[in-house]
Amino acid sequence: MSSTVVVGQISRDLVLSVDALPGARETARVLRRREVLGGKGANIAVALAQLGLPVSLLGVVGDDHVAATLLNRARRDGVDVEPVVRREGATTGLTVDVPDAHGDWHYLEHLPPEVQLTEDDVASAAPTLRAARCAVIQLRQPTAAALAAATLVRETGGLVVLDGAPPEGEHRDALLAAADVLRTGTRQACRLTGTDASDLDADLDADLALGAAHALMDRHGIALVALGVPGADAFAWATGSRVVPHLATRVVDTTGAADALCAALTSVLCRGGDAEEAVDLAVAAAAATVEHPGGRPNLTPRRLRRFLAAVG
Repeated sequence: MSSTVVVGQISRDLVLSVDALPGARETARVLRRREVLGGKGANIAVALAQLGLPVSLLGVVGDDHVAATLLNRARRDGVDVEPVVRREGATTGLTVDVPDAHGDWHYLEHLPPEVQLTEDDVASAAPTLRAARCAVIQLRQPTAAALAAATLVRETGGLVVLDGAPPEGEHRDALLAAADVLRTGTRQACRLTGTDASDLDADLDADLALGAAHALMDRHGIALVALGVPGADAFAWATGSRVVPHLATRVVDTTGAADALCAALTSVLCRGGDAEEAVDLAVAAAAATVEHPGGRPNLTPRRLRRFLAAVG
C-alpha cells in the first residue's frame, strides 16, 4: 500500500470578498475575486499533497471545459486525478463563497445530482482504493457510495478517515463502524449519539464535545474523534484528549479550516505518527488556512512552523 485517496466533491470555487452582504435591492462592491479549484474533496487532496503525501482524488466532474481546467490545476498541485469520473452531459459543480469583513462565510452551491458519486464509480476505482494506505471519505456524497469506498479501503487494512457526519439512514452505523477517525462538528456528533440538539447553540462547549467524542468511540470503535466547538477544536482518543483554542489572530475566511485540519490529521496518522503530533499539525494547518479568502489550502512549511510554535 503506497497511497492516500480522497473521496469527495470537486467544484469550481468563485470567491468574492466583500465588506458586508447587501440587503434586498442593494449592491455590495466586491473587494477581491478569485476562481480556484475547490470542493471539500479537492481541498483535502491539495492539502495532503502540500503536506508531502502521494494522493489520488476520486470524485465526479462534468464533461465541460470547466472540468478540464480544474483537473489540470489539480495535476499541477500534485494530485493524481486518474480516478476522477468525467460524467457525460453533466455540468461541473460550482460553489460561490462570499466571505465578509468579519471572516464569516456565505455559500451558494450548484452541485447537480449528476456529479454525485455512485457505487459504480467506486467499483471502477476499486484498485486505487484497495491499494490505499489511508483514505479520507468526505460525507457530502451519497452514503451508499461512501460506504462502498470505506469497505474497499478496510479490506486491505487501510486507515479510514470520515469527514462530516453520516445522515440518518440504513448506512449510518456501518459507516461509523468502518471509521478509524471521524472529523465533524459537535452539534452533528451529539445527533449521532442521540443527544437532544435543539438547544445546543448556547451550550456548545468542550465538555459536551469530549463527551460526545467518547460516546462515539465507545459505540463504534472509532480511534480518534475531532470536533469543532466555538473558538476551539476538541480531540479525543483512547489514551487522551485535548481542547486547543483557535490559533489564528487574523481571520479572513474560515471556509477551508476543517478541510485543512482533516488533511493534517490524516497526513500524520498515515505516516504512523501519534495522536498528539496529529493534533498539533491539524490545528496549525487550520489556522494557516483562515488567513486568506477561499477554502484552497496554502500549507507551506514556513506558515505551519509559525503556528506550530504557538500550539504550546
